[in-house]
Amino acid sequence: MNNINFNNAEIYFSQTIILNLGIAFFLGLLISFVYRRTHKGLSYSQSFILTNVLITIIVSMVIMIIGNNLARAFALVGALSIIRFRTVVKDTKDIAFIFWSLAAGMAAGTSSYFLAIYGSLFIALVSFILFYINYGSLYKSEFILQFRIQIKTEGSDQDHINLINKFCRTSTILSSEPSPDSKSIKVTYDIILINEKEHDNFITELSKLDYISEIALVTSKNDLDY
Repeated sequence: MNNINFNNAEIYFSQTIILNLGIAFFLGLLISFVYRRTHKGLSYSQSFILTNVLITIIVSMVIMIIGNNLARAFALVGALSIIRFRTVVKDTKDIAFIFWSLAAGMAAGTSSYFLAIYGSLFIALVSFILFYINYGSLYKSEFILQFRIQIKTEGSDQDHINLINKFCRTSTILSSEPSPDSKSIKVTYDIILINEKEHDNFITELSKLDYISEIALVTSKNDLDY
């Protein structure tokens, strides 16, 4: 009789472990999906996507290992204290996704299925809402325009000014940097296009000017260093 109860308990705990790890895995996929769909800027990393999935599963397993054993908890803290994380987080929003992975893994590891699933779905919903309404965005321009002007002896042409006035609603010079040989000037503009869909035509027209080179048009709707 005792053997039967022991076997039943072992089967129950095995099923619980499989269920916890399975839920942690799918929650990790959900977190990585939300991150990929709501990411902005230039700091996207596939390794961070994989890290979110793995952290959720690993934390779930760690929580199950600790269980109600206080000695295991202290032993685990001591073991993890020897690890040094030196990776720089480029986007502060990434920290929120890391904490989300930790919380989802803890909830799955403690068999708090409702909290794990409902909490993750709620956070995903909030993330998509904030993404689509562009909450908290504060920008005064749509694009950063950079190009290099070759200085001619008879004076630089002004055709690029006419093009900027033609395609842009507003334009502000952010910087003007001469080259070491004083033969060219690198200019950076803060611009708002009249029609955002005309950015290809704008670049094409600028490239036709023989004294203009190194043209770059970068969106500044998100955080950007120039």
